[in-house]
Amino acid sequence: MSKCVILCVDDEQVVLKSLESQLIHEFAAEFHIELAEGGAEALELLDELSADGYSTLVIISDWLMPEMKGDEFLVQAHKKFPHVLMLMLTGQADHEAVARTKAEANLYKLINKPWEASNLINAIKSGLAESSVSQ
Repeated sequence: MSKCVILCVDDEQVVLKSLESQLIHEFAAEFHIELAEGGAEALELLDELSADGYSTLVIISDWLMPEMKGDEFLVQAHKKFPHVLMLMLTGQADHEAVARTKAEANLYKLINKPWEASNLINAIKSGLAESSVSQ
């Protein structure tokens, strides 16, 4: 059985810890939850996870981060891992960045901060169900 991962990327520790707690509560039996504090770190982590036999199925990324914005990160991640479900969790994404991410990284859903845990969980579940039907 493949070891499946949900990767959360945000430059704010409080956001990462909140996501981790919500996702572990819902998905601990099915997924490993991994955290990265920026796009560059997340890209390295994706390569390491893949090399170690993990299959990343979901990426949840903030948009406004230092060094690399979320749209740039998701586009780069999509090029290497095109079957990953991409979600952007943000309070500040600009329209052009969201449109670019939809077009170039197959962004599944934009979820505004602050978010409701149930909306995030439902988005992940519905996205995974849709992607398993289409593959």
